[in-house]
Amino acid sequence: MTMPLHLLQEDCWSHIGVSGDRSCPELERHVHCRNCPTYVLAAERSLQRPVEPGYRAEWADRLRVSQETEEIRDASALVFRVGPEWLALPTPVVHSVAPLAPVHRIPHRTARALLGIVNIGGRLAPAVSLAELLGIDERQTPDIRGRHQFARLLVVEAHGQTFALPVAELHGVERYCFDALLSPAASVERREADYFRGVLPLPSMPAGLLDADRLAHHLTSLLR
Repeated sequence: MTMPLHLLQEDCWSHIGVSGDRSCPELERHVHCRNCPTYVLAAERSLQRPVEPGYRAEWADRLRVSQETEEIRDASALVFRVGPEWLALPTPVVHSVAPLAPVHRIPHRTARALLGIVNIGGRLAPAVSLAELLGIDERQTPDIRGRHQFARLLVVEAHGQTFALPVAELHGVERYCFDALLSPAASVERREADYFRGVLPLPSMPAGLLDADRLAHHLTSLLR
């Protein structure tokens, strides 16, 4: 009995099958090589081939590494930009992100950080400038090219009160290890440093992580 042509080569699909010149007579019946018993048998042989000693040793070394040596990312924060500074807020205090909306001044309010009130989905909320609160000079923002930038309102909850914080750009949510936070730079003024828990050591944009409780205290104090 003559052996069919497609059985003469182990990788016949590469030569006479769909990845080859398509001259295999079995293609008329199976349409595609993946439907052919020869292809199925080759796959089974590949999965049953002996494992090389080096492969076993490599995985044994990986599994012997203590899980305690790996950094546990036990917290998350939303990273955004105000002027030239990248900042971050713990995700539990961020309620939502909204488009920019007109801010209406509040009469007889002298705090510069309190911009006014803004309509967010039918609800009025105080709008607060983080730049004013943290002493950030937005005029020093460098010319940024190569990516789209969309200003937004961060809607946050502070002691039961909703606030809207205008930001120049959103980076997104980052998970991090709380114990890996860096100390704020020595150049940061003491007053502004009180707002921060530390610095997220992100590769391209180290971000100052704001202390949610202290920020909430200062936000609510603007309404008194």
